[in-house]
Amino acid sequence: MSAETTTNPTKLCPTCGTRLSQDATRCLVCGTNLAAPQVERTSRTARGAVQGSRMPEITLSLPAALGLLALFLTIGAVLVYLALNQRPSQAAEALPTSTATLTETPTLSPTPVTPTPTDTPQPTPTPLSYTVKLGDTCGLIAYSFGVSVQSIVLLNNLPADCSTLYENQQLLIPQPTPTVTALPTSTLSSAEATEAACEKLPYTVQENDTLSSISLNYNVSSDAIREYNGLVNDVVRFGQVLIIPLCRRNATPGPSPTPTLPPPYPAVNLLLPPDGAPFSTANDIITLQWASVGALRENEAYAVTVEDVTEGQGRKLVEYVSDTKYIVPVTFLPNDKVPHVFRWFVVPARQMGTDDDGNPIWDTAGAVSAARVFTWFGTAPIVTPAP
Repeated sequence: MSAETTTNPTKLCPTCGTRLSQDATRCLVCGTNLAAPQVERTSRTARGAVQGSRMPEITLSLPAALGLLALFLTIGAVLVYLALNQRPSQAAEALPTSTATLTETPTLSPTPVTPTPTDTPQPTPTPLSYTVKLGDTCGLIAYSFGVSVQSIVLLNNLPADCSTLYENQQLLIPQPTPTVTALPTSTLSSAEATEAACEKLPYTVQENDTLSSISLNYNVSSDAIREYNGLVNDVVRFGQVLIIPLCRRNATPGPSPTPTLPPPYPAVNLLLPPDGAPFSTANDIITLQWASVGALRENEAYAVTVEDVTEGQGRKLVEYVSDTKYIVPVTFLPNDKVPHVFRWFVVPARQMGTDDDGNPIWDTAGAVSAARVFTWFGTAPIVTPAP
């Protein structure tokens, strides 16, 4: 085969030297008008010695042209990307802003539901631990922690008189209650104290019972039974419950040829103040009160003993009174501004005679009552003797 020969005639741009087709009227590179009059071209040719300047001819292959095109497209894409990702404030300034009117629709809020309170169990306070020191007593320990002597006795299984304390003994002290029980503001009268100490027995009326038969059975007068039960007559009915006041029993009939001593009286029931009661001011009147054991004879009395436990052995007083109460004299109260614990008890006593100085000689005539304690803190008032 013979090589293919190009037969299309071409021409060169007189300005940039680009090869163009023969019938081209304008240069595709520099834009020179190739349709100028032939005369001018001829004159230029005739002048042969004067040649126009030609721009350097640049010939690019197809891969190079494609590479340049790809480069231009990449640069353009980068510029577009940067323009789209400019700061929001600048974009907001560039774009026109429009104000939109929003219509708020009221929303109904749900009605709050009141929660139902539930009872939360309160934890039981843990008792405190205390080591007994030499000279400690239950009354002094109870006063120091603001609790009652009875609460310490019950928590530690101690005897009622709390007489088994020893040094280094471990005791459990209950937590003090937030509310303090108010002390009685008034004392009972002798009649009220006697009534409170009266032993009473409930009795259910049986079939064929009468008020007289019940009175004879318990040796209590019919008047006393009617008085205690509010009866208007002697009629009683089957199943009725009556209160029999045993303290109103009749005396044994019949005279005694020789006077006999009464049997020993029962133990006295102490009433006020409560066990472990505190007193703290000099104006407090400490009144000890107890229930009557019955009608005492002329030579009988109540022996009241008050001991200063804190002070130690030797500081105590014993008084004999016929009433059922005793006021502790202010001269017996301490003046050292230290809490003192006092123990007191009562026992019926009978005078058996007198000594050489005329002082009565007393002997016990009944059982000793249970001991109680009270605490006193403060300064006793100074008593000026009368001239």
